[in-house]
Amino acid sequence: MSSLLIQKIAKLIDHALLHPTLTDAELREGCQQALTYNVATVCIKPYAVAMASELLANSDVRVGTVIGFPHGTQATPLKVAETLQACHDGAVEIDMVVNIGKILSEDWEYVANEIQAVHYACESEGALLKVIFETDFLPNDRLKIKLCQLCTTIGVAFVKTSTGFGFVKGADGSYDYKGATEHDLRLMLDHVGPGVRVKASGGIRTLNELLIVNEMGVARVGTSSTAAILNEAYRRVGITPTGVPTIESTGY
Repeated sequence: MSSLLIQKIAKLIDHALLHPTLTDAELREGCQQALTYNVATVCIKPYAVAMASELLANSDVRVGTVIGFPHGTQATPLKVAETLQACHDGAVEIDMVVNIGKILSEDWEYVANEIQAVHYACESEGALLKVIFETDFLPNDRLKIKLCQLCTTIGVAFVKTSTGFGFVKGADGSYDYKGATEHDLRLMLDHVGPGVRVKASGGIRTLNELLIVNEMGVARVGTSSTAAILNEAYRRVGITPTGVPTIESTGY
């Protein structure tokens, strides 16, 4: 593994700064970490987009945020307004959670109209759209395939597995999630059109896991384990990066 390959790996990463407990100081440190590692983007909480845009100005690290997060239940006009506000604050990549209840209801007209409305808002502001499926909530492949087809028709930039916060209640009352599984990633890769890329989010926490999904064809990975992943990559080539503030992974 060469240092050039490490930079390619870094540009696969959307550095997730989304955990509800992250403070402003931690968000700033996370942006600095993203700069140090020169990742693709920070995906930051919506209120902090303006701060991230200022901190990352004149760098190669893009600013992204989440819309309808984490459950996708907001009315469509609110998702559009949230998108426009985020773009005005400096976001250039938008990760939107679909309305999961409408998918399970198979109200495909509503789902398509919502994705299209947010996509138009992104296009009007020069931003790209990633559509989050929250695959743990979708009980069968048919629904995921239909979403891939809709997103291809609309022309979004990415389809994305998970928020990282889609916890499903088990029979024993405990909550858990799987996130980006190999099955779902292969399904999405097989059913999107050539202009739509796939983002894996939820549970990608090691360098080996990132390399495996990239080999499958995944174009972007959302993770809060950026430091662990890239430090391992640097260790493999005998380099230790300096000046990196440490933020513990929040499990995204």
